[in-house]
Amino acid sequence: MYVRDHMTSDPITVTKDVTLSKAIELMAKNHFHRLPVVDSEGVLIGLVTRSLVEESSGEKSTSLSIFELNYLLSKTKVGEIMIEDVKTISPDVFVEEAAQTMIDEDISVLPVVDEINHCIGIITEKDIFQVFTDLLGYKNQGTRFVVSCEDHPGFFVGVTECFAKGDANLESIAVYHGKARGTEVVIKATGEISVENMLAILKDKGYKVSDVVQTTKFGTTKRYDI
Repeated sequence: MYVRDHMTSDPITVTKDVTLSKAIELMAKNHFHRLPVVDSEGVLIGLVTRSLVEESSGEKSTSLSIFELNYLLSKTKVGEIMIEDVKTISPDVFVEEAAQTMIDEDISVLPVVDEINHCIGIITEKDIFQVFTDLLGYKNQGTRFVVSCEDHPGFFVGVTECFAKGDANLESIAVYHGKARGTEVVIKATGEISVENMLAILKDKGYKVSDVVQTTKFGTTKRYDI
């Protein structure tokens, strides 16, 4: 799961001499809130955000008339307010590194740059959320089983053999470690499986199932009583 596979490639950018009014227009037209700022060679030199524009112009709290505010926005250049110390990410690192960088830096966006700092993409927290739901197959037809996991080598072998016995294809497997319930494995299975049959197979092998949710091809869900 690399950044390059989930970033927005060839993002819309601006140069530092673009006015704030033009930057606002671009963001509104394209339904986003950030613009990388580049030089004439496409090298990243800054970042401007909608909130930064509002803060710098006093757009939300100013006593200026709409005409005075528009005049101010038309005269102020992006280069005067942009963030210059921009955190960036390489396209060739795992998505989780981008996520951890956002957490550590308390930011919601990372411009993606190549080896000579050309801005080749942008990845946001929304993209990270999408990766998470895709990875777990949240919207895909299938059945999710939550199984209490004994944290030792060989556990997966036994539990996956149960699903093979039930003619289930495994779409995703994730392990969660929590203080309240200990270690759990979340398995998304696809195919024409019988939930009752799978539960019987798992329980017969001594596995404790705590939750089962089935998603239909229409996106509706059903939670089974365990």
